[in-house]
Amino acid sequence: MRESCQIPEQQEASRRVYVETYGCQMNLADTQLLLGQFRRHGYQPVDDPALADVILLNTCAIREHAEERVIGRLGDLYRFKVQRPELQLGIVGCMAQHVRDRLLERLPFVDFVVGPDAYRRLPQVLQESGAHPYIDVRLDRSETYADLEPHREAGVRAWVTIMRGCNKFCTFCVVPFVRGRERSVPARVILDQVRQLVEQGFREVVYLGQTVNAYHDGAVDFATLLRETNDIPGLLRIRFTSPHPADMTEATIEAIATCAKVCPQVHLPVQSGSDRVLQRMARGYTVEDFLRLVEKLRRARPEMALSTDVIVGFPGETERDFEATLGLLREVKFDQAFMFHYSARSGTKAARWPETVSPEEKQRRLREVIDLQEAIAFERNQDWVGREVEVLVEGAARKKAGWLAGKTPQFKTCIFPAARPPAVGSLVTVSVRQANSHTLFGELST
Repeated sequence: MRESCQIPEQQEASRRVYVETYGCQMNLADTQLLLGQFRRHGYQPVDDPALADVILLNTCAIREHAEERVIGRLGDLYRFKVQRPELQLGIVGCMAQHVRDRLLERLPFVDFVVGPDAYRRLPQVLQESGAHPYIDVRLDRSETYADLEPHREAGVRAWVTIMRGCNKFCTFCVVPFVRGRERSVPARVILDQVRQLVEQGFREVVYLGQTVNAYHDGAVDFATLLRETNDIPGLLRIRFTSPHPADMTEATIEAIATCAKVCPQVHLPVQSGSDRVLQRMARGYTVEDFLRLVEKLRRARPEMALSTDVIVGFPGETERDFEATLGLLREVKFDQAFMFHYSARSGTKAARWPETVSPEEKQRRLREVIDLQEAIAFERNQDWVGREVEVLVEGAARKKAGWLAGKTPQFKTCIFPAARPPAVGSLVTVSVRQANSHTLFGELST
C-alpha cells in the first residue's frame, strides 16, 4: 500500500472522472459524496468512460452475481486502459471492502481498491503514480463524512445519509462487515444540509441509513430529527429508508403520525413470515411483533403505504415456513415488495450452514411470491381509482410522450397528460382514472 501525499486542491483542473454505481440507494448517495470530493480536487465528472482519466465502479456486495457482474464490466472497461495506460481504473464500495484480494487476483490491471470509509483520501492518492495498486479498506468507526458536501444534480428529491454502518448482524447480511458499526451524523449538520437543499430547489428529502431509525447522535434521536426537519420552511416532504422493525419506537411512530411533511409511506423489511426462519436470521422480532407494528403504523396514518423485503429459500426454510411467508403477504397486503431468493454471502453466519433448498425450488418459491405480490399491489392500487391524489411533479413520463410523472405521498408513481405542464417541483392534484400494479394513471383536476 502506498502512502498518500497531500496536494493543494484544484491542482489539476483538467482531470476527468467517470463513476458507475451498483446496488442500493446508499451507494448512489456515496457516489454523490465521491463526486463532490473529486470536484473539490479539480476533477470534472463525465458521462462517458472514453473521456475519463479516472474510471471507478462503486460496487455492492449484497446481491447474487454482483461480483461476476463487476468483474465483467471492469474487463470491458479495460480496453480504455489499453489505449491509454495512464488511465486509472478502480473499485470502491462494499465489494471492494469484502473481496479485495480475490478482485486483485482476477483483475491485476486495477489501480485502486477502496472501501466505504476511505473516500475522503481517494482524490489525493490518485494524483500519485506507482507500480502497485492503492488499497485502503480500513473500517473507521468515526467516519461519517459529515463535513463533506455531496455533488447532486438538480431535482426535486435529495437523498441525505444520516448514519452509516449497522449493528444488527443478521445471519444472511454482509453489511456490518463491509460498512462497519453504526455511527450517526450530528443533527445540526443534517438540518443545515436540508436547509441548503431547500435553497437549491429540492422539495423532498429522503433520510438514508442501513438501520435509519436507529439514528442517535448522542443528543438527538430519530423521532426528534423528524420533528425538527418538519419545521424547515420550504420543504414539502420527508421520507426515510430503510428502518429496522426492531428499532421502530413509539416516539418515531408518533412523529410519523403528527408531522405533516413526513410521508405516509414506510419501507419495513420483514424477510420471512416464519418465526423459526426469523430466529435463524437473527432479525430480533417475531411475526406477531411485526403485525403489531403494522397495525400501529396504519393506525397512526390510515393512508399508510407499506413496502418490504422478502427472502425465500433461506437455509432450513421448509415448505411450511414458505407458506407462512405467503400468508403474511396476504394478511399485511404490502403496496410493494423487493423479493429475492437466498444466496450465501461469504463471511456471514448463514454462509457456513448447508443449503437445504435446491436452486430450482428457490426459483419456484420466488416466482410464487412475485406473482402473489403483483396481485396484491394491483388490488392496493385499484383502491385509488376514482380518487384525487397529490402529486409532486418530477418531470416527463418515461413511456408516454406528452405526459408528466411524479410521486404521491405514498410513493406511488402517478402519470398524467398536461397541455400546459406544471413546473417540476410543484404539487398538483390528479384524479386517478386507471391503475396497474406499479403505476397510477390520471388527469389534472380542474
